[in-house]
Amino acid sequence: MQHLQNYFPTLVVETLLGRNSPKISRHERKTSTWWSGVPKASPDSIFGIVEAFKKDETPHKINLSVGAYRDDNGKPYVLPSVLKAEEILKSKNLNKEYALAEGLSEFNSLSFDYAFGTCNEVGKKGLNATVQTLSGTGALSLFASFAKKFFPHAKTMYLPKPTWGNHAPVFKNAGLETKDYKYYDFKTFGLDYDGMLEDLCKVPEHSMVLFHACAHNPTGMDPSKEQWEELCELVKQKKLFAFFDMAYQGFATENPDNDAFAVRHFSKNNLKFAVAQSYSKNLGLYGERTGTLTVIADSQEERAKIISQLKTLIRTTYSNPPIHGARIVTEILSNSQLKKEWMAELKGMVQRLVSIRKALRDALVKEGSKHNWDHIVKQVGMFSYTGMKPEQVDKITKEHHIYLTKDGRISIAGVTTKNVEYIACAMHQVTK
Repeated sequence: MQHLQNYFPTLVVETLLGRNSPKISRHERKTSTWWSGVPKASPDSIFGIVEAFKKDETPHKINLSVGAYRDDNGKPYVLPSVLKAEEILKSKNLNKEYALAEGLSEFNSLSFDYAFGTCNEVGKKGLNATVQTLSGTGALSLFASFAKKFFPHAKTMYLPKPTWGNHAPVFKNAGLETKDYKYYDFKTFGLDYDGMLEDLCKVPEHSMVLFHACAHNPTGMDPSKEQWEELCELVKQKKLFAFFDMAYQGFATENPDNDAFAVRHFSKNNLKFAVAQSYSKNLGLYGERTGTLTVIADSQEERAKIISQLKTLIRTTYSNPPIHGARIVTEILSNSQLKKEWMAELKGMVQRLVSIRKALRDALVKEGSKHNWDHIVKQVGMFSYTGMKPEQVDKITKEHHIYLTKDGRISIAGVTTKNVEYIACAMHQVTK
């Protein structure tokens, strides 16, 4: 007490020790903590489904919610080319030192070429500000923070309706608003291209608009090349800033060059835009968190400024990106034989998805369903927007132990030749 009085007035000391302090009830003393004002967050919808699936003790339960590739036995698939790359890396006896904030330079360069093409003028002129990120989500988050801080018109990001469930939360978390533009026709189960154009024409000039570069999640419906060309012209005329989320390059058409058409066409037309890139799906590097963010600059001087600010944002959040996944990608993209093997494996994964789509559609027809399920075959990528309504989703989960998202989206990768007939039967039962 005497020691404290040397530093604090008596009244303050008495207050600190409880004398003359405001009366606090016993209940308040018990319940008031440093973090008592923290509200409980809403659970992530996908993670919630996964938890419910894990708790289900039914032997024949099926999880069609998670966006990760599975083989025809329903097991995670590690690509042989990835295993070979890891063996090569092991033989090099590399250290585990920190990467620079912007990541591995060779990885960034090879990734840019994979997305934009090796003959791209942007790359030749050195106008691409490319940094390594924590996969696609990390690239989205990094760009959102960068745009909020430096984009002169950064107020709203326009998103397709529907879109990946994490898009809006990522941009809102950075302090941006999000608004929708039409994308999918819920009556025809196809792309609502006219509605898309109508809405984008109403978007204020200098706004930011997000596009899925290929294999749209969750609908599996992409614009055609001709439609991308029209969209490019609209973006140019409206002076919009395009942001491409390219999480599935190679997963839509088997051909990574075809899947990158929109990105390369916008680049060819000298538009300034940004791209989030991920290797989670096409290389199966889900847990390695490997991706990039590229922002196209007007000059090398501007590029240097952009890179410097991206590095600062990285430094003040996670400091450095992980190196193992980036080294795997670098090894594969820089080794012609290994890259050839990877392309064959990627093609095999896509072909399995295409064949299982047809098998599911055919099994539904065989069940006697009166609905037209052709949209399952027309859609591309890892997902199918089945058209099942929330009450039907609840029923198929409760009665048949098949887990999927409330909007009726299923992961085609979770369907196998062994369970396709059971899934078709259950879908028929809840939709007839």
